[in-house]
Amino acid sequence: MPRFMGFVRMEENIGTPPKALFDAMDEYIGERAAKGIFLDGGGLYGTEDAVNYVVRKGEVTRVDGPYAEGKEVVGGWSILEYPTVEDAAADQQSFAELHAKYWPEVTVISTLRQISTGPDAPEE
Repeated sequence: MPRFMGFVRMEENIGTPPKALFDAMDEYIGERAAKGIFLDGGGLYGTEDAVNYVVRKGEVTRVDGPYAEGKEVVGGWSILEYPTVEDAAADQQSFAELHAKYWPEVTVISTLRQISTGPDAPEE
């Protein structure tokens, strides 16, 4: 079955999500974990302790957070497995709808990407 990675992106420092969203997420994730759909995932701390390595023109530079230019951050991630892309997309919409219902005052971008299973990049 195809695997997917889900991301939740949002503005940094917008505060803690409401308890009702946490409760709804616990139920949502629990149901999918029991079905073998949700394989792993979690929330992420802010960028204040983040470390980036930037590769530019063959040079590697370490850049530590916080990042003044950072407006949108990944706040959570998940690894999921669905029978089809259509099933994954439909369920990702359900996940986004939880945020719309329980935290409507913020903008959240819920992204789903299929995980590559091999060297399917074009040859040089």
